[in-house]
Amino acid sequence: MARSIYITSAEGHSGKSTIALGVLDSLSRVAPRVGVFRTIARSISERDYVLEMLLDHDGVDLSYDECVGVTYDDVRADPERALAEVVERFKRVEAQCDAVVVLGSDYTDVGSPAELAVNARIAANLGTPVLLVLGGRQQQGQMEALGVTAARSPQQMGQIASLAVGELRRSNVELAATIVNRADEECADEILDAIREHTPDAPAWALPEDRLLVAPTMGDILRSVDGELVKGDETLLSREALGVTVAAMSMVNVLPRLHEGDVVIIPADRSDALLATLTANSSGTFPSLAGIVLNGAFEVPEVMQRLIEGLASSIPIIRAKGDTYATAVRIMNTRGRLAASSAQRYNRALSLFDQNVDIAELTRVLGVARATVVTPLMFEYQLLERARGDTKHIVLPEGDDDRILRAAAVLLERGVAKLTILGEPFEVRARAIELGLDIAGADVLSSFDPAHVHRFATEYVRLRAHKGVTYEKAADLVTDVSYFGTMMVHLGLADGMVSGAAHTTAHTIRPSFEVIKTRPDVSVVSSVFLMALADRVLVYGDCAVVPDPSSTQLADIAISSAATARQFGIDPRVAMLSYSTGESGTGVDVDKVREATALARERAPELPIEGPIQYDAAADAAVAKAKMPESAVAGRATVFVFPDLNTGNNTYKAVQRSAGAVAIGPVLQGLNKPINDLSRGALVDDIVNTVAITAIQAQGS
Repeated sequence: MARSIYITSAEGHSGKSTIALGVLDSLSRVAPRVGVFRTIARSISERDYVLEMLLDHDGVDLSYDECVGVTYDDVRADPERALAEVVERFKRVEAQCDAVVVLGSDYTDVGSPAELAVNARIAANLGTPVLLVLGGRQQQGQMEALGVTAARSPQQMGQIASLAVGELRRSNVELAATIVNRADEECADEILDAIREHTPDAPAWALPEDRLLVAPTMGDILRSVDGELVKGDETLLSREALGVTVAAMSMVNVLPRLHEGDVVIIPADRSDALLATLTANSSGTFPSLAGIVLNGAFEVPEVMQRLIEGLASSIPIIRAKGDTYATAVRIMNTRGRLAASSAQRYNRALSLFDQNVDIAELTRVLGVARATVVTPLMFEYQLLERARGDTKHIVLPEGDDDRILRAAAVLLERGVAKLTILGEPFEVRARAIELGLDIAGADVLSSFDPAHVHRFATEYVRLRAHKGVTYEKAADLVTDVSYFGTMMVHLGLADGMVSGAAHTTAHTIRPSFEVIKTRPDVSVVSSVFLMALADRVLVYGDCAVVPDPSSTQLADIAISSAATARQFGIDPRVAMLSYSTGESGTGVDVDKVREATALARERAPELPIEGPIQYDAAADAAVAKAKMPESAVAGRATVFVFPDLNTGNNTYKAVQRSAGAVAIGPVLQGLNKPINDLSRGALVDDIVNTVAITAIQAQGS
């Protein structure tokens, strides 16, 4: 039976979605199949955005319809029948999962006192312990959008906890843990002490207030004012609006009142205010704004439209029909939604949960032990955890690529690595702010910085003097971002480099061959892919670098791949692949693999190596029993070494596409310091994983 947790609260707007996401993310690290279930939804016709967000989480493989219990109408019409339906539908989900996150109702209909009792009764009938979420802020309505909220005192939080816990006990529900969301950070310890007086047998944690998580996005505001986007970058509608400024005064008085992340409300007939606001936003000497809302039934004059076009501003400009007061009220009443579409908010929520909740204690309380199988998602979590364990400094040369900036924001938010991003500092930071990304924790460095160029050129001349390299040529060469980043790694200014999102593999790794060079015990730089299958992770090499390795190089690849496997917690059992198994075949290609196997065994006698061996004999225990029954590797191989690049590249792609495996890499191996290449089609998650891998390699170098 799956272990499940029922997340409920004592009132509405407590931030259960943030807690549910954090719990789901935590369980996904240790349980292969995690499900979600919403007990009471608002209606059948209106889809539940929180449930949709949780279902979008990697590793959850359930449809929306099977994860909904009943609606409020069902509960009102026949409470007993509704309860029976919830139990029945939950059991179907539970049967498919190792752990289930159950989300209680949203306090939108029944009313707080009665609704907690309803949730407690459902939890009791599901046999599921409760994680109680308590809101650390008073409900302030429209003032909340302006950041005006009243923090609850420890005494108030203790009283709320007492009432909520009493209700749970009356329903004979087990309290697993309590989380105070949006707590006053200055008295968090006192709040937890007050909570623990009423919950002595259950752990309690507190998450501090974070304005970003409650602020509406420009997309939320667009929907709230029933407006239309008349100009600007549609992707920037995901940026959060952290405040509201009404441009009703002269601009001399409005401009000093602009703050970072503001949405500015401007009457559509105030062309002067619109132009001044756009100019201020583009100037670099004023805060970066989230967006502009033009209100009123006025057309922007054609000459002004032309002038605005010439400013080439990407800030979203929304047109709303209402007057200034009505528009302002609607915007201030707009609540932020935690959704997968807002990457920064999504990652901020996960980071906040990680930093303030003891994940190991939480999973222990829930009775979820770490599984023996390793899913792709679990492996990716392990990468991030290992990288965080000993933080390294990684340089990202492609600061002009939005994917790099988005990945950098995630990496910094999750504490995976220290970062240096190459690019012109003003341009890089301005674009990040425009995208609504926080990269303040990263260093941003121009590859034309004269002090660094001089130092790098001098060192490059020393390294390449035998090739006749002059200082002038070196000074020009090191301004190339790949050379600049490589020189940073070489001179210890960074521990590793990740590039290739916008550059070829050759452009990324050529400088490392010249500067970083191979390790003394390695004759060739090669690569592996970490192939995350449904229940385990395998290592494939070489699938990206060496076209036709010699037997000596193949032996090198085998030993390097085994070492890489160990770095990532994979017990290496090496299969030297060929079209024949054992002594059954002959020919030049088979002989090369046979010779490489002998060389590898001679150089690493402690390493389990088998070859030549066919893929099926290496991977399938039944085939191995027939073909190589005495082998310690056959049927159990974890490291697969391909005879050439043609075979390796096609095989990893075939497995990736046909078996649904997640291919992480290529991971370069054999260099003195870690440099890794990205695919030019790399997604943000690919970049995050590759940086984590590079950081882990740096830990062992």
